[in-house]
Amino acid sequence: MEPFRRYVASSVFVVFSVVQLVLTSVTHYSIPEEMKEGSVVANLATDLRLDVKTLNERKMRLDIVANKKYLDVNKETGELYIVEKIDREHICPSKSSASCFLRLEIILENPERIFNLDVEILDTNDNAPQFRRDVMYLDISESTPKGERFSLSHAVDPDVGSNSVKTYYLSESEYFNIEVQTARDGSKISELILLKQLDREQQAVHNLTLTAVDGGKPARSGTASVIVRVLDTNDNTPTFDKSLYNVKIMENSPIGSLVLHLNATDSDEGSNSDITYSYSLYTSEKTQETFYLNPTSGEITVRGMLNYEEFNIYDMEVIATDKGANSLSGQCTIKILVEDMNDNHPELSIKSFQSPVSEDIKLDTVIAVVSVSDKDSGENGIVDLHIPDDMPFKLRKSSDNYYELVVSEALDREKVPEYDITFTVTDRGSPPLSDNETMTLELLDVNDNVPQFPKSFYTIRVMENNAPGALLESLSAFDPDLHENQYLVYVIIEKEIANTSMSMLFSINPEDGKLHALKTFDYEIEKEFLFHIEARDSGSPPLSSNVSVHIIIVDQNDNAPVIVSPWRAHGSVVEEKIPRSTDKGSLVAKVIALDTDSVHSSRITYQFLQVTDATLFSLDQYNGEIRTMRMFSYRDPRHQRLVVVAKDNGEPALSATVTIKLSTEETAVKAYSDMTEVPLEYDIFSDLNLYLVIGLGSVSFLLLITILVTIVLKCQKAKPSKAAPPSRNSVISERNSTIADSTLVSNDAYWYSLFLAETRKGKLVVRQPVPKGSRYIVSSIPRGTGLTDTSDSAASTL
Repeated sequence: MEPFRRYVASSVFVVFSVVQLVLTSVTHYSIPEEMKEGSVVANLATDLRLDVKTLNERKMRLDIVANKKYLDVNKETGELYIVEKIDREHICPSKSSASCFLRLEIILENPERIFNLDVEILDTNDNAPQFRRDVMYLDISESTPKGERFSLSHAVDPDVGSNSVKTYYLSESEYFNIEVQTARDGSKISELILLKQLDREQQAVHNLTLTAVDGGKPARSGTASVIVRVLDTNDNTPTFDKSLYNVKIMENSPIGSLVLHLNATDSDEGSNSDITYSYSLYTSEKTQETFYLNPTSGEITVRGMLNYEEFNIYDMEVIATDKGANSLSGQCTIKILVEDMNDNHPELSIKSFQSPVSEDIKLDTVIAVVSVSDKDSGENGIVDLHIPDDMPFKLRKSSDNYYELVVSEALDREKVPEYDITFTVTDRGSPPLSDNETMTLELLDVNDNVPQFPKSFYTIRVMENNAPGALLESLSAFDPDLHENQYLVYVIIEKEIANTSMSMLFSINPEDGKLHALKTFDYEIEKEFLFHIEARDSGSPPLSSNVSVHIIIVDQNDNAPVIVSPWRAHGSVVEEKIPRSTDKGSLVAKVIALDTDSVHSSRITYQFLQVTDATLFSLDQYNGEIRTMRMFSYRDPRHQRLVVVAKDNGEPALSATVTIKLSTEETAVKAYSDMTEVPLEYDIFSDLNLYLVIGLGSVSFLLLITILVTIVLKCQKAKPSKAAPPSRNSVISERNSTIADSTLVSNDAYWYSLFLAETRKGKLVVRQPVPKGSRYIVSSIPRGTGLTDTSDSAASTL
């Protein structure tokens, strides 16, 4: 403040000196702006040489011309002081003059006097440069050449002189710089200079800061943002992500399926970056028909059916063009690979097939040639050929995709006359597809089977007394071969039995094998036959087989029982005498009947047909023994009449009867009660009567005669006929008729004793009447098997 006062004092002094020299001059003061309120500018009383004491009396006052009252006078001291801060830029807004003054008048009365004062307001650097707009926008085309200049808005500083804008500064930039120039009014202006060509695609906006600096000390500055917007020009071509696209798509993809979404980019903007897509002229029509290219979005979708087997690679060239005034374009190449899917069934073709074939075809003979194929690729196109496992054939690969069907096992038409061979071809896709074809292989017959009878041995039962020509059996054989190989002829293998040919006994139809009897058979004479029948086919060479036939003559109940004991002449009554003293249970008589029929029919049962007293005698129905049931009483009649019937077991049953007339005597002879286990013996009565003597004499005599007759017959016997050798084809008798070891004439008691004894030896005892005589012959016959022999002994009649 002290320097400022010295400065004011010196100025007042100078001005005052001038006023004194020139009466018309004005008192001049200089003060800086922005002085504080109350600051003293000058002492007017001293400077104007006025008496301080008279200032109030003279009514001293200060008048400011055309301005606000910024100054005033202290009437007590005469000092001019600051009433309100003075802003030079407000008082003197115009910068046309560098000086700024306040015009003051000091008015005094008594005497009245006016003093003119000029207070110069000196400028201070109290204002910073300021731009009219904080942000300045510049639109510059990227095609603008470097060196081009662009005017910038200048800054305004209310200060003057050296405190006004002195220069400008631009923030660092490789594209721009400024140049500061002085305008006609002396103000500083700046121009923006383009250092190198802009590229909107690299940097579309440049943000710069422009700073205006005044010349004050210290200097003040103001800033503004300069935003340079680079205007686009169509200087960039559309660009694809790749120059070559490899795309895979599955065949049979549905229409509309997305294949590829192309996205070409253009660094330009606006219409210069709007892109349309199109096929180039190098893209085939088939490709364009198969795939649709959306010109706006660049999506490639399926338009037509995709078939890998027809076309599997599509090449296309797509052009992307912008919509600039001078349109630019870019292109890319797309290769679409159609992937195979297992959509084709494998195919098989029968190139050759040999049918029919002979059933004796050799192994490894080729029957068929089959080719297989599949239009698919990779695993989908690899195929396998199969036939059923249970067949006598196998597949043999001959070359690529060709197979031979060969015979692997022996064929037999009789087991399998034909084969339905199913060829199945399957690919290896997922899921696998297959195809099949069935061929029928027929087998030709070979005469490789002999005729076969249903049985290996036929047993035919023929009822005796059959009618000649009766059908016995149909012996039809079967030959599994075909045609002439199965036509059979039947014959009886000739063999003579006892000078009799089988063809004289039987005949067989050569066509159907029906066996007929040529004669009537009698069971009692011929019981069975054994021979062979042959069946021969008509093949070349013919094959044959034979079967054994066993004819069994079945017995009929055609023979009635014959009562052989007790013996009696035909129609006569047997008379027997028994002691009246016979005990209870004693054997009175034994009825024996024989039946020449078979065992079943010849089983004999006995029963009383008539009996005088049913309480006196009993009859065993199986052995024919008649026994006493009680002892005779004096009331019983002397003569008892018994009628016994012997029935066989045939159907219908046949029978024979015998009438026994019993007479009781008063004798001491006693019958033994049991004669079934030992030969019949007579009891020795207490008195040796006449019957015992006669019996013993008769037995001795008969034994002697029998021995003599046997010796004579042995010596005179002729040479026996030669018997037929044993053979299964022989006539066999169930009971062989061998002449008895001994032939005797006997009464009933002796006959029964002989029957029991010979039966124990396993022989059959037969008693036959002597022709034209009243005697009979007893023959014992061995119960053996074998051929019929002529007896070495001849029957004798005594």
